[in-house]
Amino acid sequence: MNVSLSKNRTSTHILARDQKRAAVVMVAPLLITLIILFLLPLALVVVMSFTNWSMTTPARNFVGFRNFLFVLNDDRFWKALGNTIFYTVLKLVSDTTLALGIALLLDRKIPFRQFFRIAHFAPVVVPITASSLIWLWFYDPGIGPLNQLLKMLGLPALQWLYSEKTALLSVILFSVWKGLGYNIILFLAGLQSIPESYIEAARIDGASEKQIFFRIKLPLLSPVTSFVIMMSIINCFKVFTEVDVMTPNHGPLESTLLMVSYIYDQSFTRGKMGRGAASALILFVIIFVFTMLQRAFGRKNISYD
Repeated sequence: MNVSLSKNRTSTHILARDQKRAAVVMVAPLLITLIILFLLPLALVVVMSFTNWSMTTPARNFVGFRNFLFVLNDDRFWKALGNTIFYTVLKLVSDTTLALGIALLLDRKIPFRQFFRIAHFAPVVVPITASSLIWLWFYDPGIGPLNQLLKMLGLPALQWLYSEKTALLSVILFSVWKGLGYNIILFLAGLQSIPESYIEAARIDGASEKQIFFRIKLPLLSPVTSFVIMMSIINCFKVFTEVDVMTPNHGPLESTLLMVSYIYDQSFTRGKMGRGAASALILFVIIFVFTMLQRAFGRKNISYD
C-alpha cells in the first residue's frame, strides 16, 4: 500500500512538473513579445524624456525635467490638449448616442435589416487613408458634394477643412462616420444578449417602450457602454492619421493640432526626440487617468444596477 501511494505521489509530482514546463513554453513567446514590443520601447521613451536627445546632434546628455517643463510651458501643447479634449467630448457624445440609437433600430424587425447592418459597418473596414482622401473631395468648397447639397437646400456653402471655425468639426464628422459601425455592432450584440423574458415580463406589467429602454435595456447595457466609452476615449486621444491626411499642416491657424500631432511635430518635424518623448509620457498619463476614472465610474454603475 505504501509503495502504491509513493508511486501515486511520484506520478503526481511528474505531472505537475510537466504542466509547469508546458505553461512556461506556451507563455514564453507572449512574454518575449510583450517585452520587445511594449516594455523596451516604454523604457526607451522614459530614458529619452530625461535627455536632450535630438535627431540633428549626437548629444545624449541628461537634462532632468527640462523637457517636461518646456512642454508644460508651451502654448502649442495646451492648444493641442484643448483641441483633443474638444474632439474627444464631441465625438464621444455623438458617436455613442448615434450608435446606440441605430443599434436599437437594427434590433427591431425592419425590412432589409441585414443590409443596413452591413452598410453601417462597411466604413470600418475601409482603409482610413483612402477614406480620408475621399472625404477631402467631399469637403472641397468648390465642387464637393456637401456644399452642393447645402446649395440645393438654400443654405450657405462652408469652407469645411479650410476654415479655422469648421476644420476640427469636419474631422470629427468624418471620424464619427468612420467608427460608428464598430460601436453599433457592440451595442447590437449587447441588446441581443438581453433575455427576451425580461422584455416580455415588463410588457405584461404594462411598461411602455420608453420605460423598457431606461429601466431594463440601458442598465443591462452598462458593461457594453463602459467598454465603448473607454475605447473611444483611448482612440480619440490617439487620433492622428485622418488629421494628418486631411489637414497636413494642422489646419488653418493650427485649429486641428491634436496631441499625437504635437508629439509627431516635436519628435520628427523639429527633431527634438526628448521633448517628443516627454509629450508622449504626459499623454500616456492623461489617457491612464481618464481610463481609470471611467472604469471606476463604470464599475460603480454596474454594481449599482
